Amino acid sequence: MKIIADLHTHTTASGHAFSTVNELALAASQIGLSALALTDHGPAMPGGPHRYHFYAMRFIPRIIAGVRILRGVEANILDTKGTLDLEQGALDTLDHVMAGLHENCGYGGRDIGLNTEAVLAAMENPRVKCISHPGNPLYPLHYEQIVKGALATGTALEINNSSLLLSRKGSSRNCATIAQLCASIGAPVMIGSDAHIAQGVGVFDEALKLVEEAGIAEEQVINGSLERLLGFLELPA
Repeated sequence: MKIIADLHTHTTASGHAFSTVNELALAASQIGLSALALTDHGPAMPGGPHRYHFYAMRFIPRIIAGVRILRGVEANILDTKGTLDLEQGALDTLDHVMAGLHENCGYGGRDIGLNTEAVLAAMENPRVKCISHPGNPLYPLHYEQIVKGALATGTALEINNSSLLLSRKGSSRNCATIAQLCASIGAPVMIGSDAHIAQGVGVFDEALKLVEEAGIAEEQVINGSLERLLGFLELPA
């Protein structure tokens, strides 16, 4: 299975990442990716960018080093109503909106029912196209409900390569469960690196292995072809 776009990357604007927009784009170009999404954290993340950062993404060229640049965000889910830390007007200016639960960002829940309610509510926002690292053990979810919700709303669930290697220790079993459910139910999937430095762009090895072991069909993976990706995000070719 070939992945043509990295849809989860962070620049120095996130406050805890180490590469610039141009450095990430050059890395994507060097490994032959067709597209790259810049998904810095929403403003609730400690050290993260101000909301103005996302409006100012209009200054970023659409093509850098031959790679299509998607202006995006990894927004933080703040409550069980699915409220995000970026207003709708800002979300509407972006190409790719991810949402997820993160520590120290305003959501303190650890109850599996409330966590599930929060993620399902975020999926109802038509601008949210992907849920980031849903296998995070710090925020347990009712995975079957989440996968069915993803199918119903047309929201992709991320299989996050970093969760299987460097971040969110204890995610592997949860990610495998999610992948198996996605395979059986047919929900859309996104494979992301969660790169916080240029050398991490396009590193999908563990996520690809998990997806293939689960039997997820290639057509379920939204970043498996540029045509499929642009159609899913409702972007022009």
